[in-house]
Amino acid sequence: MTVVPPAPTRVVPPSSDGERAALAAWLDFHRVTLLTKCAGLTPEQLGERAIPESALSLRGLLRHLTDVERYWFTRVVAGRDAPTVHWTEEEDAEFTGVGADGDDPATAVPAELAAFTAEVEASRAVAAGHGSLDDLSAGLRYGEQVTLRWVYLHMIEEYARHNGHADLLRERIDGATGW
Repeated sequence: MTVVPPAPTRVVPPSSDGERAALAAWLDFHRVTLLTKCAGLTPEQLGERAIPESALSLRGLLRHLTDVERYWFTRVVAGRDAPTVHWTEEEDAEFTGVGADGDDPATAVPAELAAFTAEVEASRAVAAGHGSLDDLSAGLRYGEQVTLRWVYLHMIEEYARHNGHADLLRERIDGATGW
């Protein structure tokens, strides 16, 4: 039986980092938290929905946050035209089609984990290319530029919110709890 491999070790951010290092460390902490909530489950378990009427699943969160990484860092911060990873522009990129969408989870999930990891690395590279948290994005969000600081803060909020969902999903799947 195939299971999701263990996540990288989570490192609690130091309490004395400067602002940029703290933002990067907290974002990485939350990225690894999502992977921790997925670790040890089968691809089929990752696709289990919160409740039958909901599209919310750990797999859906993984796919959603892959596209969120691409949107904020590649499209907004870097200003590059890049298609979404999992959804078309016309679809609601939140959680559409993340349950039993006809693919083979045993082959799709490893590719989705690899896509997530690649997007996180691409996001880190984009952020590293900016000298200041006050740097304005090359792309626009609702017609306005945003600072790198704003994107970091938004991404930490995005992950924190969805990691709360992941906590509940994981507990429902196999009873596992914990931070």
